[in-house]
Amino acid sequence: MSVELGPCPPRFVELKKQIAASYPDFEARVTKAWGEILQELDKTTKEIARLGSQNVPELNFSELGRLSPERVEEIKRKGSVVIRDVVDDAEAREWQAWLREYVTKNPDIEGFPENDKQFFQLYWTKSQIRARGHPNVLEVTKWLNQMYHVKSDEKVEEVDLTTPLTYADRFRIRHPGVQWDAHPPHIDGGSIERWEDDVFRACFDDILSGNWREHDPYDLRNRINARSSLYKRPNQSTVFRTYQGWLALSETAPHEGTLQVFPNVLLSNAYIVLRPFVSPKKGKSADSFDPEDWQFDISYADFPGIYSLGQAFAGPRPNSQSHPHLRLDETMVSVPKVYPGDMVFWHCDVIHAVEKEHAGKEDSIVMYIPAVPYTPANAAYVERQKESFLKGLAPPDFPVTKGEGHCVGVGKVDDIESTVGKRAMGFPIQVA
Repeated sequence: MSVELGPCPPRFVELKKQIAASYPDFEARVTKAWGEILQELDKTTKEIARLGSQNVPELNFSELGRLSPERVEEIKRKGSVVIRDVVDDAEAREWQAWLREYVTKNPDIEGFPENDKQFFQLYWTKSQIRARGHPNVLEVTKWLNQMYHVKSDEKVEEVDLTTPLTYADRFRIRHPGVQWDAHPPHIDGGSIERWEDDVFRACFDDILSGNWREHDPYDLRNRINARSSLYKRPNQSTVFRTYQGWLALSETAPHEGTLQVFPNVLLSNAYIVLRPFVSPKKGKSADSFDPEDWQFDISYADFPGIYSLGQAFAGPRPNSQSHPHLRLDETMVSVPKVYPGDMVFWHCDVIHAVEKEHAGKEDSIVMYIPAVPYTPANAAYVERQKESFLKGLAPPDFPVTKGEGHCVGVGKVDDIESTVGKRAMGFPIQVA
């Protein structure tokens, strides 16, 4: 059931005033930075549109650890990557067959659309458990976690980027020819929290200070303690995921229901974070790239792209009206064609979407598997998640369902075959 999106509450004017008072010379610095960002976007968006899917870096699993610094920096700058041959093709296809069998044998499972289920509220199939615990999958997520660092010299306590954890999520079996409007351009992992939570906001200090080019999307210092779910909304991740991701179980090409990304995490962060503090001057168009057409303005409550859901908030959901300078109709590029066993990942701040159309001839099948590092908060979540698994219930971040304990073929602990997989799921490891 869809929930109506409403405007931001009037109290958010006070939030803007509070933020403005927290940074020296806020008005002048924001005004200058906004003009620079508009001019940079005017150039960069044209280049993104020209390159299309070529914007998204590609590499093979066998290349991990052997990439040049330049290629690593490209992946970090784009904020997205396709990694080939993470899992053997035959094994990935077997997992696909098991998923199909699972949904066939358990017709009462929850998913949408209700009359033709394709996105499933399922977490504990044998396929998902095998995939999350696969050593290659966890090796990839460990490699991605280590793209993060502490920008300053201070030590971040009890964080281990070399110990990957597991975050249970769902899967989809998308049919050809079905219009898909459920996932327009958006950013996960925090809505108004990006501004309202002091620690989360500190992740964007350089942007809010006007030094937007110095912003480092890979700085761990505040990320690990940022509160991404102040309003306890279901489907709002409380875990710090360095990258979101999925594992392909079928071939999926552009125009076949695949992922789309805006491939510049620094620029999109800078633009989205500062957008609530400016407005077009009277008589000027909101899609003008001319800095002279804009003014500093904190008199309105709206945080463009953030929407009220009653007691909680959705977004950021940028669109051509709220964030016209992103040119999303041209710059949301589809990832290159993938094959069974390939994985796709995108930085936690990357704007992403699912293609509305699937013009292919076969089902597009993926399992959602993000990269999650060891932090105290993440480890605490994994403990709660483990209890949900043992009971066959939905994980803590997700809507309550009737669970899978009754399902034919539900996954078991023994389906976590590797030691690293057991550790990632919070199970103790016996040392001989």
